[in-house]
Order: sequence, then structure tokens, then C-alpha cells
Amino acid sequence: MIIGVPKEIKDHEYRVSITPAGVQQLVKAGHTALVQEGAGKGSALSDEDYRQAGAMLMDSAGEIFAEANAIVKVKEPQPSEFDLLKPGLILFTYLHLAPEPVLTRELMRRNVAAIGYETVQLQDGGLPLLTPMSEVAGRMAIYEAAKYLESARGGKGVLLSGVPGARPGRVTILGGGTAGLNAAKVAAGMGALVTILDLSLPRLRFLDDVLHNVTTLIYTPLALNDLLPHTDALIGTVLVRGARAPKLVTREMVGRMEKGSVIVDVSIDQGGCVETSRPTTHSDPTFIVDGVVHYCVTNMPGAVAHTSTVALTNATFPYVMKLANRGFAAAVKEDASLAKGVNVCNGQLTNEAVAQALDLPYTPLEAALAGRG
Repeated sequence: MIIGVPKEIKDHEYRVSITPAGVQQLVKAGHTALVQEGAGKGSALSDEDYRQAGAMLMDSAGEIFAEANAIVKVKEPQPSEFDLLKPGLILFTYLHLAPEPVLTRELMRRNVAAIGYETVQLQDGGLPLLTPMSEVAGRMAIYEAAKYLESARGGKGVLLSGVPGARPGRVTILGGGTAGLNAAKVAAGMGALVTILDLSLPRLRFLDDVLHNVTTLIYTPLALNDLLPHTDALIGTVLVRGARAPKLVTREMVGRMEKGSVIVDVSIDQGGCVETSRPTTHSDPTFIVDGVVHYCVTNMPGAVAHTSTVALTNATFPYVMKLANRGFAAAVKEDASLAKGVNVCNGQLTNEAVAQALDLPYTPLEAALAGRG
């Protein structure tokens, strides 16, 4: 199979989808790896690294899309890439289609076999390709919150760790999944006063066992509403696999927070869990609503590209190899986890949560593979 690795073009996205080590394994297995020149530069991986691993270096993304059977990316195709998509192309990347009706329709119209990292799901419910970036984003969320709490950046001037004689910052984390756990680790490690809210009592018991000096609460709107006036940094990490994140923090709730408080909405890839959130970029990461600083960058891990690339490809590469060795249809028939990742197939939308979010027809994958819709 010919595997294409184009350079990412989303704002300040420095990750790359396959490392030289991955290229070497693909080539050893008899496949061809086409890598765009400069694709790994932002992750401190040189063209020479890829060349020595056996990649064919290409000048443009257009050449790669034209020749490749499969495209492996990090972020969803951008509008300037839509015309490069061709029928039958395998696209393996983060998609986050629930808040993206235009992209979803383009993938359907162009008959792309699109697999979203974020919806590949293990039998136990785990999300193996979302987990590494949730770990990165959760940890980063605290660093960003600490930065934007600084007075010069519009914050209230609170140091999360505090100092002797001055209280530490108060961090509220909405959602106790992977991102929430990692945010709590960093915040508690700094010495902040941390509260995590989640709907699952077993999950809260687990968090209580593995974290220290962290308060765990069952999520209710009342519990959150009581916390917000005393919260310096609110971290939103709510996730519903494939679907839009529920808006758990209303505009009225945001108005209850003190001026200069910070919201980091990690859920923004799926539409955000805060009513006042809207997607931002690394170039222009924040905005202010009711005096509260909002950080809503949709590709947070792209800012720490080397770490993120290594962490991501550790998880994605076994699936890339399976697709290369077996082809799309056989791979998804043999691997139930990979099958759950398929969002679009033969022009049909095969992820039920995305279909519900966008009010589009849903077709089970088996029917789509058989050409029925």
C-alpha cells in the first residue's frame, strides 16, 4: 500500500502523523511511504531522518494525495485540502465531526473511507487513540490556566501554587476522564486546591485512590454552580464519544465567576462544554466574556509537538500497519475496535453519534461496506 504523510496545515499544528521509525517498519513490510518535505520539522524530525528510514520525500501535499491509497494525518482536512480528497481514499486522522457539518458532507460526497482516531474504541470502552492526546491536553490545560491567570494576560493575578501566607489557586475540573485526571495531577502537584466533578461514583472512587489532596464530587448543576464563584480556573474535559459535548456550563454560570478567572475548555474539539466557548487557535488563543478569560484552542497538543507526536504515534501506528497490511475492508472487519472508528464509508455516515449531532442519516458500517444505504 502507498501511505501518504502530508504536512499539517492547521494553525500552529506542528505534529506529524508517522515518525521515521514507523516509516522504517512500513517500508520493511513492503509498503511505500510518501512524506511531504518539512512534515516533521515542527516535531524536531528532519527530512533526512525520513529519507534514511526509506521514505520518498515529496514536494507537495497534492502529489501525496494523488498517489497515496491511504492518508495518515493528525488533524482533520482543512478546506484547502477538500479538493485533494478522492473516492476510495483511506483517511486516518482525528476528525471530531460532530461540530463539523461541512467537513462531514465533504467526506461523504467525495466517497472517502474516513476513520477518526477519537472514535476507535476497545471492548472495555477505552479510547486508545484519544488517550495520549487527552493526557497531553489535560496537563497543558493547567499550564495554560496558570499563564492566563497572570495579571498581564487579563487574569486575576493568582499563582496556582500560592506561597506561604497567600492562598493557592482553586481549580475546578469538570469531567474525571483521562484529560481530567491528568489536569488534576498537574494542578495538585503545583499545590492548587483541586475539585473534580464527574457523574460516575466508581470513577470518583478511582480518582480518590490515585490522587492526593483532591476533592471529588458527583456532578450536579447545583454543585457546579456553588463552586464557580470561588473558582480561579475551570477546566472543561467532558467527553461523549463521537458526539457533541453537552453544554454543562451556561452563560449565567460563567457570569457567577470572578473577573479575571480562566476557563480552559479542553472539550472544544467536540463543540465545547461551556456555552460561551468558541474555537480559538494558538495564534489567537483567548477571548473574554463577562470578564472571564476563555482559552479554547482546538489542537492544544500541537504546541508541544515532539512529545505529542511520539505519544500519538505510539498508539496509532499498530492500526496504520494493520490497514496497510490488510486493506480497509478486511482490517475493519477483523478488528472491532478499528471498525468503531469508521465515521464515513462509501458515501454513508457510519457513526451514529455524529449522525444524531448533525441530523443526518445513519448507516451501520456493515451495510455501508456492502454498498447498502
